[in-house]
Amino acid sequence: MTTVSVPTRESLIEEIKETIKTKNVELLHLQFVDIEGILKHVTVTAEQIDSVVDGKIMFDGSSITGFTPINQSDLYLQPDLTTFAVLPWTEEEGYSEGRFLCSVKKPDGSDFEGDPRNILKKTVERAKEKGYSISVGPELEFFLFETDEYGLPTKQTQDIGGYFEPSPKDNGEKVRLEIYRTLKAMGFTIEASHHEVAEGQHEINFKYADALGSADAATTYKWVVKTVAKQFGLHATFMPKPLGGANGSGMHTNISLFDDEKQENAFYDESDKLGLSKTAYQFIAGLIENVKDFVAVTNPLVNSYKRLVPGYEAPCYIAWSASNRSALIRIPATRGAGTRVEIRCPDPAANPYLAFAVVASAGLDGVEQELTAPASVDADIFHMSAEEIAERGIENLPTSLEEAINRFEEGEIGKKTFGEHAFGEYVALKRGEWDEFRTTVHDWEVAAYQGKF
Repeated sequence: MTTVSVPTRESLIEEIKETIKTKNVELLHLQFVDIEGILKHVTVTAEQIDSVVDGKIMFDGSSITGFTPINQSDLYLQPDLTTFAVLPWTEEEGYSEGRFLCSVKKPDGSDFEGDPRNILKKTVERAKEKGYSISVGPELEFFLFETDEYGLPTKQTQDIGGYFEPSPKDNGEKVRLEIYRTLKAMGFTIEASHHEVAEGQHEINFKYADALGSADAATTYKWVVKTVAKQFGLHATFMPKPLGGANGSGMHTNISLFDDEKQENAFYDESDKLGLSKTAYQFIAGLIENVKDFVAVTNPLVNSYKRLVPGYEAPCYIAWSASNRSALIRIPATRGAGTRVEIRCPDPAANPYLAFAVVASAGLDGVEQELTAPASVDADIFHMSAEEIAERGIENLPTSLEEAINRFEEGEIGKKTFGEHAFGEYVALKRGEWDEFRTTVHDWEVAAYQGKF
C-alpha cells in the first residue's frame, strides 16, 4: 500500500510564507461563515502572518448572525492552513491578496459551539469514532441575471439557453470559463461545466472531498461564482427558485462512508444485486427516517419550498431508487470505490457545513440503529396519480418553511447535530423569517385581490 506523506504544520506555514513572498501578498482575508452560511472575513496585513497562524486574530462575535451575545463577544479565528489561496482576481504587478478559511474559537481556546464549521467537525468526529470517514460531492446550480444601471439584479436572465446547449444560445460560456480558471488557480479540480435546464441557469462541478473539505469548497465556490459574475456586469444567485414557471436550483449532495480499518468504500458490496452493502441500506434508511426533521437545514428559505413542487424535476416525495431521478434519494450507477448515495432535495442556499452535518448525522443514525430501508421505488413518481402515491405509502416533504421548522424543532436530529446554542439560534432565526413573510403583503395578493374585492 502506498504511503501518503502528510505535510506538517511547520512545512505548511513555511510554504505559505514563501507564497506570500513570491506572490507579493499584502492582505490576508480570514474567512468564516455565520449560521446562514453567509461568508464573512476579517482582513489583516501579511506582516501579521505569525499571529494569524497562531489563531490570535480576534473579532466581535456579537455582530454575527447566530453567534454570541454582546457580553460574550470576543472570539478568535483559527485558520485551516490547507485552505490558504491567493485570490486570482486581486493579482497585479507587485500585489495580491490571500485568504484562509477559519474555525472560530473562544478565548479559552475551545471550539465556539455556534460556528457551523465546528458543528460539521463534530459530526466528522462522530463518524470517525465509528471507524468511518465521510466523503461528500455537492453539485451547486446557479442563475445569472442582468443588472441595472446601479448594478442591482434584474429579472432578466443572461441568456435563453437550455439544458446542455452550446453557444450562441448559451451566452454564459465565457463566464463559466472564467469561473473555471479562477477555481483551478485556487486548487479546485473541476469535473464538468454546462448550461442547466432553465434559461440563465448553470452548473460547474468540482471533485468530491472529505466532508469538511467539501463544505469549504462549496463556500469558496459560491463566493467565486458571485465575484466573477460581477466582473461581467452580471448577478449570480443561488436562490432556489428565482423564476416562477422554471426549474429551480438544487445542491444534489453525493455522500459515502469510507471504512478506515478495511480501507474501502463502506457502501459497496459486490455480492448484493444492487452492489450496495448493509451499511449503505442502513444509511439510506436513516436519511428517509430523518429527512422531514432536517429539511429546514438543507432547504432553509421560504423560497426553497417553491422549488420542492411536482413538475420541475425537484424531488418532493420521500423515496429512494438505484436509478429513478424522481425519488428523493438516488444511487448513481458507479460502483466499487465510487459507490455513493445522492440526496436530491438540498438547495444551494443552504449553509454547506450545516447541511452536510445533518445529512451525515441522519445517515449515521440509520447505521447505528441498524434501520431497515423501505423498498425502492423505481417507477416515475412524477407521473403517478395521487391515489397511486398514497397506495404506495410515499410521503411528501414539508411544503413550507413553517412546516419544516416545526419538524426541525420537534425532532431529535437537529439538537443532536447542532448542539443547544446553534439549535436555538437557528430555530429563532427561521421562525423570524417565516413571520416576516407571513405578515408581508405580496405583489401576487395585490394583483389577485385589490381589483376584485
